Amino acid sequence: MSKTVLFELGVEELPARFIDDAIGQLKEKTIAWLEENRIPYGAVKDFATPRRLAVQITDVAEKQPDVEEEAKGPAKKIALDEEGNWTKAAIGFSKGQGKGVDDIYFKEIGGTEYVHVNKYIEGQETFELLKQFREVFLSLSFPKNMRWGDRDLRYVRPIRWIAALFGEEVIPFTIENVEAGKTTFGHRFLGGKTTIPSADQYEQIMKDQNVLASAEERKQEIHRQLKALEASKGWKLIIDEDLLNEVTHLVEYPTVFSGSFSDEFLAIPEEALITSMKEHQRYFPVRSKEGTLLSYFVGVRNGNEKHIENVARGNEKVLKARLKDAQFFYEEDQKGSIDQKMEKLSRMVYQEELGTLADKVQRIVAITKKLSEWLDLDETTGKHAVRAAEISKFDLVTQMVDEFTELQGVMGEKYARIFGEPEEVAVAINEHYMPRQANGEVPASVIGSIVSIADKLDTIVGSISIGIIPTGSQDPYGLRRQALGILQTLNERKWNVPVENLIDLVHQFYIELSTADPHERRSP
Repeated sequence: MSKTVLFELGVEELPARFIDDAIGQLKEKTIAWLEENRIPYGAVKDFATPRRLAVQITDVAEKQPDVEEEAKGPAKKIALDEEGNWTKAAIGFSKGQGKGVDDIYFKEIGGTEYVHVNKYIEGQETFELLKQFREVFLSLSFPKNMRWGDRDLRYVRPIRWIAALFGEEVIPFTIENVEAGKTTFGHRFLGGKTTIPSADQYEQIMKDQNVLASAEERKQEIHRQLKALEASKGWKLIIDEDLLNEVTHLVEYPTVFSGSFSDEFLAIPEEALITSMKEHQRYFPVRSKEGTLLSYFVGVRNGNEKHIENVARGNEKVLKARLKDAQFFYEEDQKGSIDQKMEKLSRMVYQEELGTLADKVQRIVAITKKLSEWLDLDETTGKHAVRAAEISKFDLVTQMVDEFTELQGVMGEKYARIFGEPEEVAVAINEHYMPRQANGEVPASVIGSIVSIADKLDTIVGSISIGIIPTGSQDPYGLRRQALGILQTLNERKWNVPVENLIDLVHQFYIELSTADPHERRSP
């Protein structure tokens, strides 16, 4: 007869970004543990919310299968001495298998006879084995752990309850004085303390307590509600997959709501608006069916529809404060000039041994000039490439980029236009960060491609020159990604420039720097 097994670990709220990996580990380690312990089972289903990690295992046998197996020992010439008596090797082998020398027989393998015994291993009761499952929970790894109270255990968050059932029977074990039982807890506000009668009722018990324990089910429910709202309002929601996944792991019982903000904020670049909504507030931005960004947003509440209008109003107030800040930053950043902003780069350290951001910009300019010569660019294009290199980092001193770091380059392009730079130069400021991730888009323009390669070459050669070298497990400066970005760009533009020549060029710049008078040392 088979039964369903449940293991649930209740904790204080987990960071959303930890959950996918944690539940993946739990399922994988559960399957490995079952197979290692020779426990027959049907399927393993995982559950995860901000307050729990759980697995439900179906059709678990009540007992390990009995095993009869043939154990191979030492060769005959080692098992017997010259007088035909059993040696210590043979005696030790048979004892190790729970047998005696009378049970030994010989079997030829590859022309050599070896000692063998047949042994019978009686299967253990599954219930007894399940008591060791605590080690699976303790083996989970997380990016950050913590201690709590006077406990010695370091874990992702304090453990508050454990539910462990083999059918209807509690599997007894303890982790940091928290004893496993039948008790679990529902939604923090809409549910309460409850008992799980049997392991196979877990998912329904959770739903009764206003918890959708399945992360995949919650994700589908949020997506369904978003699409329903989209259809009813005639909107086009920007449903980012990463944001949808994060929101899924922030709630246990999702309810979608919408809010609005003043049209005056639409004067802010939409990238800043979208970033503020998505990254800071976890809202889904709204567009019209024609693609225009609208003054609405959609959020996901961890609760039901009761007083949802109050929730929407509260979120509107929070977003208004955020957008007021963005509006202020945008207006303030337009004061002064690009040259005034560039002066501040000399006070911003890029890397202690590689100088300031102003030093880096000077190196990018020098590399850009050389690349322009090698590629035989026309005078206008070459001039624009140098100008783009000169002001490539000016937006790093703006308040908008200081608040929304992911907008570096994006705001540089917009501010460059406002300050009257040529369109080619403005576009290149944004493009020189491309590709922004593995297999991302490469710069579309010649100027953007040149400055992108120059920037990445300086980062790679400079980092390696001071001993920052990627290892098999670490690459904190993303040097591999930047090297691939150079190769992607060269390949896309069909530029026949040997990589060795590029590296030698930048390396020579650093040699000149290292031999210059420290008081006169400047980037080339």
